[in-house]
This record gives sequence, C-alpha cells and structure tokens, in this order.
Amino acid sequence: MNPSTALATVLADELLRCGMREAVLAPGSRSTSLALALYALEAAGRVRLHVRIDERSAGFLALGLAKASGTPVPVVTTSGTAAANLHPAAIEADQSGVPLLLLTADRPPELRSTGANQTIDQVKLFGDSVRLFAEVGAPERVVGMTAYWRALTGRAWAAATGTLTHNPGPVHLNLAFREPLVPDGDFDWPEPLGGRDNGAPWTSAEAPAVMAPNVRLPARTLVIVGDCTPALGRAASVLAEEHGWPVISEPSGNACRGPNAISMGGSLLEVDAFVDAARPEQILVVGRPTLSRSVLALLRDPRSTVTVVAGATNWADATRSAAQVLPALPAADGHHEPDAEWLALWHDVEFAARGVLAKLLDDEDATELGLANALHAALPADGLLFLGSSMPVRDVFTAAAPRDGVTVLANRGAAGIDGTVSSSVGAALAWQRDGGGRAFALMGDLTALHDANGLVLGPDEPQPDLTIVVVNNDGGAIFGLLEQGHDDYADAFERVFGTPHGVDFAAWCGATQTPHTRTASVGAALDAVLDPRGSGIRVVEVRTDRAAVARTRRSVRDLIESAVTSLL
Repeated sequence: MNPSTALATVLADELLRCGMREAVLAPGSRSTSLALALYALEAAGRVRLHVRIDERSAGFLALGLAKASGTPVPVVTTSGTAAANLHPAAIEADQSGVPLLLLTADRPPELRSTGANQTIDQVKLFGDSVRLFAEVGAPERVVGMTAYWRALTGRAWAAATGTLTHNPGPVHLNLAFREPLVPDGDFDWPEPLGGRDNGAPWTSAEAPAVMAPNVRLPARTLVIVGDCTPALGRAASVLAEEHGWPVISEPSGNACRGPNAISMGGSLLEVDAFVDAARPEQILVVGRPTLSRSVLALLRDPRSTVTVVAGATNWADATRSAAQVLPALPAADGHHEPDAEWLALWHDVEFAARGVLAKLLDDEDATELGLANALHAALPADGLLFLGSSMPVRDVFTAAAPRDGVTVLANRGAAGIDGTVSSSVGAALAWQRDGGGRAFALMGDLTALHDANGLVLGPDEPQPDLTIVVVNNDGGAIFGLLEQGHDDYADAFERVFGTPHGVDFAAWCGATQTPHTRTASVGAALDAVLDPRGSGIRVVEVRTDRAAVARTRRSVRDLIESAVTSLL
C-alpha cells in the first residue's frame, strides 16, 4: 500500500471510531487519497458524505452540520487557495465554539517554496482561530505511523469537542500527500494498520466534571442570554423560572420561552425611565450577547453587578464589567424569595410594549418585522429556524413573542453574512437526521447572494426539507439604522451602503433548479412557507420596500417609549 493511501485510510477509520457521522468534501487532486477513503465509508453506509464544488460553501455546510449536531464534522480540501477558502468558516467556528475539523491536503515539503503548482504556505494557515494545529507530515513506510496517525486523530477530536477544555472549536490538520495518490493494488505495509478492538478509538478523552456552583444571587437578578447552545439557553430559562428572574434572550440563545421571558427586553431597555424603575441588582450573563446596544449599556452601568457563565477562558465580557465568572449555571437555590412585584413590573411593561407593536405590525410598511413575528409564531413545534445575521435576527429579537418548541440557530460568532445558505442547509440536514421536523431559514437578499453557491447541490447529494425565506428589499437595509443612514449622508448612502443589485431571484433559483415563490405580503409568505407539499430545498422571496421599512423601524423606539413611560 502506498503511504498516501495508508494515511488516508487510517485517518478516515479513526475519525469514524471517534464519532464521525458526516463529512464534507470539495473535490481536488492533492486530496484524492482522503476523498477515496471517505467515499469507501459512504459506500459501506458508515458515513454520510456531502460534496460541494465551492470550498467556502463546503466550510459553512460543515459548520451548520456541526452547529446543529454538536459533533465535529471534517471538511476536506485540496491545497492552495482551496484551503484558504475555509478561513471564514474557521473564524465563525472559533468565535461561536463550533467543533470543526479542517483537513487540508498539501504538497510534500520538497515541493514547497519551489513554484510548484497550487502550493502555498499552509502551515498555521488559520492562525489563532483554531484550537489545535498539526503539520501531520508526509506519510512514510515505517513502523510507528499507525499509532502516530490514530493518536493524533484522537487528540484533534478532543480539541474540537473541547472535551478537556470545555472550549470547542475548529482544529486544523495539514496533510502532505506524495504521489501516487490512488491505491496501487498492493496491501503490504510494515505494521498493522488497524485500530483498537471492537471499533474503539485509539485514544478516548474523558471530560472533567463541572459542578454547578453554589452561588446565591439576589431576587432582583436579570438573566441575559446571548448566542449559546440551545441546551444551555433552555437551562438558563428553567433556572430563571425557578427563581422568579426575568429573562432577556437573543433568538439564538433559545431562552425566549416560559413565563419569565421578556421578549421585547432590548426595546424596553432603551427607555431610560423604565431602566431607572426596574434596574437589576445583579445581571447573570449566559452566552455571548451582541445584538442590542441597550443591553450592552445596561451591562456597562456600574450600578448592577455582572456575573458571567462561561466554561472556558474566553468568556463574553465586551463591556469589561464582569465581577465574577462561573464555570456553569449556578445551582438552583430552594431557599430563595422571588421579588414578585419587580417581576410583575417587567411583565406589565412587556405587555404594554407588545400592544404597541401589534398595532404597528398592522401597517403594511412593517412587513419585515411582521414577517419575523408571524413566521416565528407559526412554525411547527419541532421546527428549526436558521436566521441571517443582519436584519432577520434583529427583527426576531424585536418582534417575536415568547414560545416553546422552535430551535433557533444563527452564525453569531463573527456575525457575518458569509455562508448563511450553506450553514442553514447543513443545520437542516443534521437536525432532520436526528429526528427533527421541518427546517426554515430567514435571511436578507444580500445574505442570500453572498452565498449563492449554497444552492448548488448535485443530484446525488443529501437534501434537507428546508424552506429559505429571502426578504428582498434590493440592498443593505441594516445600514439605514446606523449613523450613516441619517439624512445628512443621503447623497452617499445609496451608492456605498444601500447597494441596490436588481438580482432576479427567480432566475437564481431556476439556475439551481430550486423551487421559487415570490410574495409581497406576510399572509402570502406564510401560506407559501407553511405549505406542506413537496420537500427538499425551496425559496420563498418576500419583496419589501427598504425605505418604508427603515422608517417603521426607526419609529418603534418612540412608540414604545411613549407607551412604557405612560405606564410608569
């Protein structure tokens, strides 16, 4: 057996033993040995393989698979710029703590720095974005390779899952392959290539126990949940309910559920009079809050003490206000005495704000906020919703009412719009493999166009049941809410921020043979989205007026402030 085939065979087998269920591959020459090894596992029914022609899409597909499953997913590329195209997904995985295995094929050392084709410096290509980097080295026909390859694979798996560190994230293995890259029909090797008996991994890492800290927090504790795993967000919601604490959760925190959820918390905290009346003594931060300036302003205020829950050294504290960091959620305190009057104040103002918002959503100009609210409310209880990181995640945060059942994911690590189509496809595939129901995605037009290749799936590829809702306002709506959206910059705004594109989404979908429906109202959009007929990926386009919607969003604060202030 030639060395490249031996390395690829052992690596694929050990990944399987560690727990690999999915693998993503972008075709290339230098990665041939590993591609054939993964194909053999797919043919034997032992792994589900996904092939994409675009490495950036492949990286984000793997990210979505790993985000929804919590299990590392390897993504394989050839050498050169192919490997570099994984960098955006690596950054997102790093920032959001998603286990990812970046397996980049490379030229052997003797071809580097020689002008050899498709050869760049891939050593530590992703810098500090990875939890572990290993230059695996060109395989040699010598005794000891089996143990080296299998032990390194186990170490990479443990680093990606964060088993010992509680800090999951991407891992990079750079794999130098010498020709021949295809099997040569010779199965001779100087030592056995097999692994441990009974399919066990070569090295199994055991996670250290983390005890819930016995920390007593005061009755006037506000729980803020940012982007985190759904399990952690739901546990935070349960803890808050047990103690009588209000909860403000970003959509991907998955804690906007139960009787203590304050779904309009971000808007309420913009009202100074309410903040003064309901100021918490303690704030418990779970996950990574990024969406709301008013939430960050509250965290920055020294009149409240901030406690952060984080299992790793890179805890979220953008305001530099954390007074205490806990390794896990505090234990439930059976001796607490909730402040019912304080919690009632939060509920009263929430009720008043939702009443104002309900009237606002009857206006045709509120299409995007109304769509976010109606879609979130109408999805089936076992559904998955993947949100784009521009306006959709903010619209759900602003408008959606509390509810159980739906799991919400988003790429909120680096919060870019890169790869959202591919990530939603990957998340839907993993979700439905594990028995979940229908999957949906909500994203803007620029986000969809940024990952247009995400809809390029070959006829033999696994297909999820995924409905992608694209809000098309012909440009970048989010900039209209920022300082550059002020009338003083009107002349420059449309040219350098609005960026109208005029793309025909029906034609885009037609080119990829993706079913497409165009609508112009919330009701028609919901009818198309919830239509149970058909399966696979389909796109529902909702046309909106960017300028009108921007005016409506800017009026939300004034209307809510008036309603809440009159109540206090």
